[in-house]
Amino acid sequence: MAKRSKGTVGVVGLGIMGGAFARNLAASGWRVVGYDPSKAAQSAAKRAGVEIARSAVGVAERAPVILTSLPKPEALVMTVRAIAVAKLSKRTLVEMSTFMIEDKEKARGVLEKAGHRMLDVPVSGTGSQARTGDLVFYASGDRATIKKLQPMFNAFGRKAYDVGAFGNGSRMKYVANLLVAINNVASGEAMVLGMKSGLPPQLIFDLIRAGAGNSRVFELRAPMMVKNNYNDVTMKIDVWQKDMQVIGDFAKSIKVKTPLFTATEAIYDRAITQGLGMKDTGAVCAVLERMAGFKRGNAKKSARKKRR
Repeated sequence: MAKRSKGTVGVVGLGIMGGAFARNLAASGWRVVGYDPSKAAQSAAKRAGVEIARSAVGVAERAPVILTSLPKPEALVMTVRAIAVAKLSKRTLVEMSTFMIEDKEKARGVLEKAGHRMLDVPVSGTGSQARTGDLVFYASGDRATIKKLQPMFNAFGRKAYDVGAFGNGSRMKYVANLLVAINNVASGEAMVLGMKSGLPPQLIFDLIRAGAGNSRVFELRAPMMVKNNYNDVTMKIDVWQKDMQVIGDFAKSIKVKTPLFTATEAIYDRAITQGLGMKDTGAVCAVLERMAGFKRGNAKKSARKKRR
């Protein structure tokens, strides 16, 4: 009963991010109803105390507030259309994915025509941050609804900011993700420079973290680079490619040049062609190592040769 004391919230999409949302909400005392077509995602959520519905409509039938964390805008379209025709009483859908604003506007139109409300609330943070509730939400849309939902946001994140009119949340997310894209590749580039020069990867991490060159992205991704292991995925490279496309298209639409962001695109593309699409985006370090002709274990030999 304790887990049902704070209210009921639905989660459609129980992947890396949505699954973490659901688990943290359940652990914080909310009744959580979730849906995902993946049986593995369903099982993981169920073990964490999440009730599993048979469909997105099944979630909406039981929850007045539904969070959506989806991989593609087509999934959002299918979800909102199904909820719209289900003839339910007024629901609030909180869309937390990274899509084009136009896609979210279309979804909002479908829901509002059916008497529902939608907020645009993208998330700033990685999968590892989602697991620990260290997330920031860029909430945009109806101000009264955002204020009302603050206790829910606080249950699975660090802070929800009201950034104004619907769509501003996505605009803010594009800005944030542009920096993530650049900082991630910059972190890998710095690690490779240091490693090939003969410095131990752990030393590089420890001293960059202590100095002016540090960033939140470096802190999150450089430990993977130190270990040369990108299997504990916080953001898959093939999913990140979708976010990159959204940011690039948005920048072009408002005629903003993004030379640094654009320069990183080729590195992420190489990661895909090298079969790293299912790895964490930190695997750009492996791409940069190959580009530098660097193999781990050879750094000490190279350093000794230079001293001679």
